[in-house]
Amino acid sequence: MSARDYVEKDYYGALGVAKDAEAGEIKKAYRKLARDLHPDTNPGGEARFKEVSEAYDVLSDPAKRREYDEARTLFGSGGYRPGSYAGGGVPGFDLGDLFARAGGQTGGLGDVFGGLFGGARGGGSGGRAPRRGGDVEADVTLSFLDALRGVTVPLRLTTTGPCTTCGGSGAAPGTSPKTCATCDGAGVTSRSQGGFAFSEPCRACRGTGRTIETPCPGCRGEGRAVSGTTLNVRVPAGVADGQKVRLAGRGGAGERGGPAGDLLVNVHVTPHPYLGRKDDSLTIRVPITFSEAALGAQVSVPTLDGQVTVKIPAGTNSGRTLRVRGRGVPGTSGDLLVTVEVAVPQKISSEAKKHLEALAAAMPDDPRAHLAAGLS
Repeated sequence: MSARDYVEKDYYGALGVAKDAEAGEIKKAYRKLARDLHPDTNPGGEARFKEVSEAYDVLSDPAKRREYDEARTLFGSGGYRPGSYAGGGVPGFDLGDLFARAGGQTGGLGDVFGGLFGGARGGGSGGRAPRRGGDVEADVTLSFLDALRGVTVPLRLTTTGPCTTCGGSGAAPGTSPKTCATCDGAGVTSRSQGGFAFSEPCRACRGTGRTIETPCPGCRGEGRAVSGTTLNVRVPAGVADGQKVRLAGRGGAGERGGPAGDLLVNVHVTPHPYLGRKDDSLTIRVPITFSEAALGAQVSVPTLDGQVTVKIPAGTNSGRTLRVRGRGVPGTSGDLLVTVEVAVPQKISSEAKKHLEALAAAMPDDPRAHLAAGLS
């Protein structure tokens, strides 16, 4: 049974049963019709008898019935030939003509599926369509300050582009590619399986729709060649470590007039000895003396735009963070986060030692007394 018959013929209508009819109902309907239409008792019912027998042969076999239902589902309710049992055909309209127009010369259901899943034979342009160039990735390592301020860096890139020998055609100079005889230039071929057809890239031309009899010696018929180039890339200010910068149209060249791909720059930022980053804010740790922490002070702190004065409140503990508004990553609303640390001198003079001993005597309070009280 051909796939075309599955779509054109209404076997349920031929037996007068519903599509969801049970096997018993189908068998009962067939027996009644076969008895009434048998040529021995009804000489004029030979055609209908044949139609009913064909319908029963399909619907009584679970595997054939499932295949029949799936084929008709793909095309809605199918369609009926003029003069079939169910009627409904449009005079002068033949589904065979529809298949022939949609599927090419073979006129089968397989070619209709071929058109759905990969383009009809003889005129598809899939293999010759413009194709976007591939994206190119590159790595760049920046200093912390260059990443904050933005910098232009030279990148050595290895990309693919049209072969300069053949101009991208893939054919040797003086020759030209030819339309693939296997797929007729469509770039795909179809194969039938179980009443259905499936499309796949043409093996003869590798899906390009063209064959090259004399390949270009420069690119071996690929039409593209690898080349190295140096590109000056502007990395924007404020880029963070691990961030990708996309430069549209600076990647691999497109094929057959397609657009170029993009350049993806992977940014790596080396740490700074003093500055750090937290989202859009910058961080810095500033040492202060015990006197500045206890009495308060005005200290100078470096920023990307010069020095700023930060007020240290009296009684500031070591590790406290103070915020300087608007001095974070350039171009953002980030701040500068200043964390103060009380610096303890490693060596002191004898005179300074006397003053510290006097200070300790003047401050008899034990700062650890609450710890013992909390455990009693």
